[in-house]
Amino acid sequence: MKKEAELMIADIMLEVVLPVFLLIAVGSWMQKVFKLDLYTLAKINFYCITPAAVFMSMYHSDMSGELLGTVTLFYALYVLILYIVGSVFARSLRMNKGMKAAFNNSIMLDNAGNYGLPINSLVFRGDPLASSIQALVMSLQALLTFTYGVLSIQGAKLKGNYRAVIIGFLKMPVPYALLLGILFHMGNIPLPTFLSMPLTYAQQSMVAVALLTLGAQIVKYPIRLYRLDVYISTFLRLLIGPAIGISIVLLLGLQGIAAQALIIASGMPTGVNASILAEEYDNEPDFAAQTVLISTLLNIITITALISFAKTF
Repeated sequence: MKKEAELMIADIMLEVVLPVFLLIAVGSWMQKVFKLDLYTLAKINFYCITPAAVFMSMYHSDMSGELLGTVTLFYALYVLILYIVGSVFARSLRMNKGMKAAFNNSIMLDNAGNYGLPINSLVFRGDPLASSIQALVMSLQALLTFTYGVLSIQGAKLKGNYRAVIIGFLKMPVPYALLLGILFHMGNIPLPTFLSMPLTYAQQSMVAVALLTLGAQIVKYPIRLYRLDVYISTFLRLLIGPAIGISIVLLLGLQGIAAQALIIASGMPTGVNASILAEEYDNEPDFAAQTVLISTLLNIITITALISFAKTF
């Protein structure tokens, strides 16, 4: 049994984790050598590749309406508990409002998109049900980013003026892609070839482009090893987050691929969006950048263990 477990971990490292971090490393190298245009890369991901992947995942989904509601409930409970845990730690560490907002964002806004989707694709070999669950989680994460994520910082820094938040939310393509994918799936509406082929090409490019972009994004942050608050955030994101996810999966009685996909989704590192928001509003940008970088590096270990554990469900 021990030998089988060791072989499983070795397989996960070689077949899932190593390919992911190899592409991240290539992206980091390209950024150092060629100084890539990160703004353009981010726009290609955000406005083209990710919406296409979300739409196609939901269009080909095997997810029932009941499971869709269950996943949404899982995510609502998950982020609510993370918020409570983060607020308790922020108060015990006597953080000011700005730092509390950055701290909670670092544990609530994970990298469900350009890291979570590739991990899901490699673990489940493109299984339609697993892909659609991760696409839904990513869409909910995007909604959280541009609602709570922005509001929390604006509440601390700008004290009002939420018009930009509403405009930014309405400009997000992912929720529209999610809704259209569900509607086309429920209506069993056939896609003409001139639409299905470009969407398929964009979806298939998602893993490589997203990971190369992530590597290019994180390399610009110089690593610092002296901030205790960064390690506390990383501990909550990579260890407490999955523990909460596992508890909710057990509470909801989920099993099989649905349980596995949600458990793995709960173990993603801090999302780049947490750092982007911090930079945009000049709210603890150094802290946010460090949580992205360090949690992503340490995730090599934690995601391997989490995938091994999830396979038992």
